[in-house]
Amino acid sequence: MKQLLMEFEEIMKSNNQDFIQENANVDGMSPMSHMMQFASTSSKHYTMEHLLSKEVKTAFEEGYIHIHDLDFFSSGTTTCCQIPLGKVLADGFNTGHGFMREPNSIMSAMALTSIILQANQNQQHGGQAIPMLDYDLAPYIQKSFTNNKKKLEEIIKDANVLEQKAWEWTEKETYQACEAFIHNCNSMHSRGGNQTPFVSVNLGTDTSVEGRMLTRNLLLATKAGLGRGETPIFPIIVFKVKDGINYEKNDPNYDLFRLGLETTSKRLFPNFVFIDAPFNLAYYNGTPESEVATMGCRTRIMGNLHGKEQTIGRGNLSFTSINLPLLALESTTIEDFYEKLTTNIDLVVKQLFERFMYQGSKRGANFKFLYTQGVWNGGDKLAIETPLKDILKQGTLSIGYVGLAEALVALLGVHHGESKKAYEIGLEIVRFMRQKADEAAEQYQLNYSLIATPAESFAGKALRTTKKRFGVIKGVTDREYFTNSFHIPVYYPISIYEKIKKEAPFHELCNAGHITYVELDGDASKNVDAIETIVRTMKESGIGYGSINHPVDRCLSCQHKGIINKQCPNCGEEDEKQIERIRRITGYLVGSLDRWNTAKQAEEKERVKHR
Repeated sequence: MKQLLMEFEEIMKSNNQDFIQENANVDGMSPMSHMMQFASTSSKHYTMEHLLSKEVKTAFEEGYIHIHDLDFFSSGTTTCCQIPLGKVLADGFNTGHGFMREPNSIMSAMALTSIILQANQNQQHGGQAIPMLDYDLAPYIQKSFTNNKKKLEEIIKDANVLEQKAWEWTEKETYQACEAFIHNCNSMHSRGGNQTPFVSVNLGTDTSVEGRMLTRNLLLATKAGLGRGETPIFPIIVFKVKDGINYEKNDPNYDLFRLGLETTSKRLFPNFVFIDAPFNLAYYNGTPESEVATMGCRTRIMGNLHGKEQTIGRGNLSFTSINLPLLALESTTIEDFYEKLTTNIDLVVKQLFERFMYQGSKRGANFKFLYTQGVWNGGDKLAIETPLKDILKQGTLSIGYVGLAEALVALLGVHHGESKKAYEIGLEIVRFMRQKADEAAEQYQLNYSLIATPAESFAGKALRTTKKRFGVIKGVTDREYFTNSFHIPVYYPISIYEKIKKEAPFHELCNAGHITYVELDGDASKNVDAIETIVRTMKESGIGYGSINHPVDRCLSCQHKGIINKQCPNCGEEDEKQIERIRRITGYLVGSLDRWNTAKQAEEKERVKHR
């Protein structure tokens, strides 16, 4: 208790950026954030003392593994879910204060979509996504068209003119609905007012008039920005790229693909997921439900030992990551490294199973929206007092990792961007981890998988733990962070083409999620053709999920938007606090660099920018 009180006091006094901004999507200085920090600190203590085995606790404390969202462990929450929006809207739902019937227009449907996302955010410790937003909302655009046509029938008698005018009205209504949805995503709060809901939407493949209208208008509203032209942070838009649908100029949705490229060149979204990547195409049977979709951060759900192999109505249960550089520095040979890696993977598999059993002991009554309103597959058929174990089996348990590059330097003296030998060994290490995940899935009959960890906080924490033990080692611990997952280090000069080619084979191995992004040095909106070339290179190289970073700056003094170096070219503002610099932290954006922890700030500064 004395230790807890000391930590509470630190929360109220702290100016430590790493302490108050562990999550860049939370305002660490707000009063509700302090309340959450109190709860988080208490929950971590309880979990460490009562819910972790001694072996797992020791490995965590010594920095070999990192249990993500440890503070939510005791609540029994899961990480994320891909929401079957069409089903939830059609059936109606209850958030606990009354039943919401099926909407009769696109405006109402998108308003209720915001409510669904906000309600579900309070039931999980991660975020939520909608895997087929265009297909799900198309029926409500049709309803709006029917409504508008009825209104116009009294004043327009010509059938062709009536049809045309009704669609014009519907187009405007759809744009307004999309605009309102984007504003809601950037202003509504969850978790006691502490956090903006983490929202991702996947779209781009519905070729119907209504589906195309939804995609077009959401992209246009994103491109226009918020009230003063600000770049929206949410929703993370993921554009699904598919041969025959939107990839070639004669494809029915190519114009939407091009609009997506124009939008990302200005607003950094959409990101792009590639249905034709071999490991995604294997699940595709021509139906919308079989299309790959992703959480914006990168989490991928497809394979399933306990039901349909699809994304919809499923999510990640939890993931735990391994500190590869620490294992490498402790190893005398590569064989020794593999032995240590095996020990730690086995430990993570055990820990994930223990957490699953704890999560599975919870009941629908603990998560009434997520498990009684049709969000999670089978939840609406489960008695409210029944343990969740049987329906949670559809989710994934993921083994993650950080610092492949630094581990290779520790073992070989070079990383996988510098040496063909190091590259092959790096690929073999990740292939070995995937094999161990597959073996765990077979042994436990659960969906174990391998994730390329989005190490927002662990990248710095793992570095500090390792540095404390081994000191400063060039190429390993001489920075403030370890490189995320399998990435070529951001500071290493490499061409866009080579980076994409080298990272692509890792995507297939990391079946729980992956991302490759490239960093540009200028105003991407002035060269959309270059953006298209990069996205096409990703697709043809076998990338599963990719994005493009480039500077998006805004002067808060005069609202000038464009690349801002040391001072605003319009008004001369030099105060860095008055310059908003939108950047991508993992798969998502953060509106101000001061919301990042020090490790991620250092990583952003060292990113090599491509021309």
